[in-house]
Amino acid sequence: MVQEEFQMLQVDYEEVFGDNGAHRLKVDGKLIGYHTYCEASITAIEDSIKALGCINGEAFFPSPIAAKQFVVVGAGGAGRALAFGAKTRGARVIIFDIDFDRAKSLAQAVCGEAWPFEDLANFQPEKGAILANATPIGMHTSTDRIPVAQGTLKDYRLVFDAVYTPRKTTLLRDAENAGALVVSGVEMFLRQAIGQFNLFTGSKAPEDFMRAIVMEKF
Repeated sequence: MVQEEFQMLQVDYEEVFGDNGAHRLKVDGKLIGYHTYCEASITAIEDSIKALGCINGEAFFPSPIAAKQFVVVGAGGAGRALAFGAKTRGARVIIFDIDFDRAKSLAQAVCGEAWPFEDLANFQPEKGAILANATPIGMHTSTDRIPVAQGTLKDYRLVFDAVYTPRKTTLLRDAENAGALVVSGVEMFLRQAIGQFNLFTGSKAPEDFMRAIVMEKF
């Protein structure tokens, strides 16, 4: 469904530039475009931090990523969803992309910073930062690669990888070994599917059943 065909849009749709679902209102027949990947990825990150926080007795208000350095590698569709989601939670967004102009454009849109991709190898994140890989690096065709310097992984509190084949990428394995929380792209895939089910049916998705099916496949 192209953008021009939508008569009504979700609030963040025009900013994120991409929909992955359409829902026809019963009242007037208008279409609303939604971007479920945005909320799916950010809530997956937040919930992982909150779960550990509960164990450690931490309290988060309003979001565990508020005021945190949020490093996004890749300024394509997934990167835009992550960047805008992080912006809405009050994170400080830094964008890396092989197309520096695209990185600058996205950074300007989220009031963040853009860095040249070649600087990523020497980039030193703040302690407790969030890293989100939104590039194909780590997919089944390049499973031995990671997008950042391995020595910096110890400084990230959480590492998210939008890649979900394989489920546990080299980036996530290395980050976990370095002591970071990790969130797989499978979790984003599942949550956006749940979001679409809720939108399309108007009913609550059978989350436990859907999770079991997805985890069995991945």
